[in-house]
Amino acid sequence: MLVATAVPVERDAVAGALPAPAEEVRLPGALLCRTGAGWDLLAAGVGPALAAASTAAALTAAALAGRPYGLVVSAGIGGGFQPDAPVGSLVVADAITAADLGAETADGFLPVTELGFGTVTHRPPESAVRVAAEALGARTGTVLTVSTVTGTAARAAALRARHPGALAEGMEGFGVAEAAAAHGVPVLEIRAVSNPVGPRDRAAWRIGDALAALTEGFGKLAPALESWNPHDHQ
Repeated sequence: MLVATAVPVERDAVAGALPAPAEEVRLPGALLCRTGAGWDLLAAGVGPALAAASTAAALTAAALAGRPYGLVVSAGIGGGFQPDAPVGSLVVADAITAADLGAETADGFLPVTELGFGTVTHRPPESAVRVAAEALGARTGTVLTVSTVTGTAARAAALRARHPGALAEGMEGFGVAEAAAAHGVPVLEIRAVSNPVGPRDRAAWRIGDALAALTEGFGKLAPALESWNPHDHQ
């Protein structure tokens, strides 16, 4: 299984729940940390484009080596829509949606799909979502991928109105999901909530708590997913 985070500190939080990396593999623009437990960890970069490129490189390298991945997990900290996803909680995506991929019009925002091309949502396997949510005691809902982090109450309200099922936002999930889909590999997204979505208030951020929740969560998630059948996409 491949776990893609944005930055090394998130990767290291996941690594804290797994055996120590047995080897490091240099990829184009990224470093893959391979554990002895069948989990590869990748700090894929910030934003959907770089995350997609790095994840695609890891997927391609694995396929060429004859050891393709059975699951890709996009993981990290992110903002939570209040009060449904409180700071310190974990969210499992049942939909991974690009929130700002489309066009602004006089009548409002149009997703790229309504312009006649592309996709804006990837849906993780329902069985994997159930296994992950039960193991983590997490809520399930839409996790939005944004290229610009939400910093105002007005934008938070607009996103929630457009995506009523949204629980959290991050910057990489859709990119990771695009790469996984291109390789025909199922994907999950797990977010530990470090701050409320809305006005930027650094004093209210709990990054350390969210990273600790990520470590604790993967300690429960790893054994649960090892029994999940990657060929069961229902």
